[in-house]
Amino acid sequence: MIRTLKALAIGWLTMTASTAQSEPTYTVLDFSQLDGWAADDHAAALRAFLNTCADMKDPDWSSLCAVAQAEARLHSNAASFFELFFRPVLIEDDAPGLFTGYFEPELTGSLTPSARYRFPIYRMPPEARDASVWLSRAEIETSELMKGRGLEIAWVDDPVELFFLQIQGSGRVKLPNGRNIRVGYAGANGHTYRSVGAELVRRGTFQPHQVSAEVIKNWVRRNAEEGLELLRHNPSFVFFREVSHVPADKGPLGAMNRSVTDMRTIAVDPAFTPLGAPVWIEKDGANPMRRLMIAQDTGSAIKGAQRADIFFGTGDAAGREAGQLKDPGRMVVLMPIQRAYALATVDGPE
Repeated sequence: MIRTLKALAIGWLTMTASTAQSEPTYTVLDFSQLDGWAADDHAAALRAFLNTCADMKDPDWSSLCAVAQAEARLHSNAASFFELFFRPVLIEDDAPGLFTGYFEPELTGSLTPSARYRFPIYRMPPEARDASVWLSRAEIETSELMKGRGLEIAWVDDPVELFFLQIQGSGRVKLPNGRNIRVGYAGANGHTYRSVGAELVRRGTFQPHQVSAEVIKNWVRRNAEEGLELLRHNPSFVFFREVSHVPADKGPLGAMNRSVTDMRTIAVDPAFTPLGAPVWIEKDGANPMRRLMIAQDTGSAIKGAQRADIFFGTGDAAGREAGQLKDPGRMVVLMPIQRAYALATVDGPE
């Protein structure tokens, strides 16, 4: 999956992916300092951790994965597992905590084109893979270059949903016979992303506070030709591959090439948070969340020690929830004990 463009794309116009300017600090905390820790479903977090921990190659992590597998077989207390073998580490840079959300879109489509299903999901052509920068979105969509080559995975009925599928980087397509196929990120054309929400503000169509994913979608649908032209304002274009081997009851593949888990997976900046690590989040805002998550995804819009993207699941309801999320808070990474104390700073906050 790619989280690379989402946060910039769907109306959070003032938010940019910034790289921390100062050296991070690492402070070891006690579990009693994690707000709401005792009330969480630690067993659900352990199941999500087990989904990817076997792919963590460092000896301290692989040893803890083996212990976790044994604990799960014995149905041991999951909270005790985390408390015995980890220490919470607060990693801070010069940016405040920020939580956003992402989801897996579900589109309606067909394996054959028709008057209804006329917008193709494309595989990546070899010449695009070999080029650092290839054709723009407008050129791809309006030229004959892609046609007749068998590059279409499926055709969908809504160009704006296809646009947002490219922003999310993966999704499911529901076929007329009720079957689903799943597609995942295969590559891009190399052009820099340009925000269509920002473009609507520049034109005076909306004020910045009015722009959201749903506002953009509804405007494009009401203005068919002008809507397509707006989407082509963004020259970046994403190609896909079919990943239907991932079961329909599982989440899409994350950066660790394993299925992500609704409300237990977050995308993080791996420069600060190891992929596969448990992360305690204290999200504030209208709907506070205190929950142990697993860092199983990444994205270039997710930068900084206190920056995370929460996976909400598949479909429109998940999309609406994810699209509304932009909340402050803090995240605390659970590290193997020796690694935690090796990282800790002397003068960090208590």
